[in-house]
Amino acid sequence: MNLIVRGKNLPITDALRDYVEKRVRKMEKFLGAIEEAQATLTVEKERHRVEVTIPLNGLLLRGEEETGDMYSSVDMVMDKLEKQVAKYKTRLAKKVKGRALGELAVPERTVEDEEPQIIRTKRFAFKPMPVEEAIMQMNLIGHSFFVFSNAETEEVNVVYRRKDGHYGLIEPEF
Repeated sequence: MNLIVRGKNLPITDALRDYVEKRVRKMEKFLGAIEEAQATLTVEKERHRVEVTIPLNGLLLRGEEETGDMYSSVDMVMDKLEKQVAKYKTRLAKKVKGRALGELAVPERTVEDEEPQIIRTKRFAFKPMPVEEAIMQMNLIGHSFFVFSNAETEEVNVVYRRKDGHYGLIEPEF
């Protein structure tokens, strides 16, 4: 497994790197061999935040947790990812089985001025998928919306989580 562990305002010790790797390797019992994973450990004041991203055949499994202790944050984020995998186990099994991993989106950063500006740009593989798969992907990465190419209509659509807990779909009208 290629595990990338990055630290922001925190030196990554061998013990911390080994702990993160040990916890990420436990995901292999659910997903099979994991070829790549990325963990970002951040310390800001008293907050210790951990973000883990695992690309799976065009899907991204992502979790983020924040506590007062880095090891607790690692444990909580991995528990969160295990729950996500358990929830979507059958759908993920169909997607992951026998395919290569997709590329990890790398954000670009720009300089911030006084007026509101775009401060982060994400790029990701844009592949056609049914609405149900887009909802699953949105939930796996923990976002409230997801832009995708609808496999049925071949148009760009957006699914989003409504305040009432249901989902919405935005389709273009020409």
